[in-house]
Amino acid sequence: DVHRGKISKGHVSIDEQPIDTRHAPDVVRAGVSQVMEGRRVFVEFTVEENLRVGAYTRNRVNMAEKLERVYGMFPILKDRRSQHAGYLSGGEQQMLAMARALMSQPKLLILDEPSMGLSPVLTEVIFKVIDKVSKEGITVVLVEQNANLALQAADRGYVMDSGNMIMTGNAHDLLTDPKVQAAYLGA
Repeated sequence: DVHRGKISKGHVSIDEQPIDTRHAPDVVRAGVSQVMEGRRVFVEFTVEENLRVGAYTRNRVNMAEKLERVYGMFPILKDRRSQHAGYLSGGEQQMLAMARALMSQPKLLILDEPSMGLSPVLTEVIFKVIDKVSKEGITVVLVEQNANLALQAADRGYVMDSGNMIMTGNAHDLLTDPKVQAAYLGA
């Protein structure tokens, strides 16, 4: 249970190590990265400075290799690497926020509404990267209001309504469930 941002019941751990009482940098060191809703890039930093910050707490070795990896996922960021992040479009900032999170080489990547406010083309780019990192073995927790996209990308789905879990199961089964289709997929 979480109340006002604090856990009121239960524990959170990764690799059997508790992380719910740790400070944010220690959570990143444990292998958890997140991309919050609203992108939250460092607007006064360049694209590359934002990316380097992403690797700072976890592992700063092989920086050039890490940069090339995320530039390969998001080629537009390589073109804009010297540009201040505040001048990027909303979609480019979302790509930067995801790339920055990936620079820490997480075991668990948490994404909050990654498609919010994006064009269909940029949404497709973001979801291709989600699929790629998932196939590389990074566990992805995706919070997404676009239920159709989320369930197509997921292995397992949790359907919530007003903060209450109302269904859970295999994502494909939920995607084809008549109740889910009627309530969340516009069928």
